[in-house]
Amino acid sequence: MRRGADDTGGLSSSSAFGLPVRYEEIEHTADVGIRAYGSTLDELFANAAEGMFSLVAELGSVKAVGEIEVRLEAEDLPTLLLRWLSELLYIHETQRLLFASFEVHVDGTSLRGRARGETIDKKRHELRLAIKAVTRHRLTVDPHKGIAEVIFDI
Repeated sequence: MRRGADDTGGLSSSSAFGLPVRYEEIEHTADVGIRAYGSTLDELFANAAEGMFSLVAELGSVKAVGEIEVRLEAEDLPTLLLRWLSELLYIHETQRLLFASFEVHVDGTSLRGRARGETIDKKRHELRLAIKAVTRHRLTVDPHKGIAEVIFDI
């Protein structure tokens, strides 16, 4: 199980080796998923995006040289998370971009987010999984516990 440790000292709902954990890979029969943590919805959605891209590539090699902005609305928080991750995945696939840094502001069921990264360079970027889609299977967002779970179709 891969975990994303926060070396900035930020708060989260879980920890490993004394460091807060932003996300972790979760087991699923045929697909792959993540469990993201955050002390706020903004942090939770940003960490979910980072967790998704950690499945796609080694994020340590991705430079934050470009930025895209995403604005979304949905009828509820789980759908907003699904739309946020799906939009980032669509941009990744159509524009051949990798993202490693995320800034998100959630207001009710509206989202304004920024993703920073760069064009895929196969000489520098170790690509891992090709995610086909963000699914609704087991999709949960619990802002009170600071946890979200997402399963991806690979």
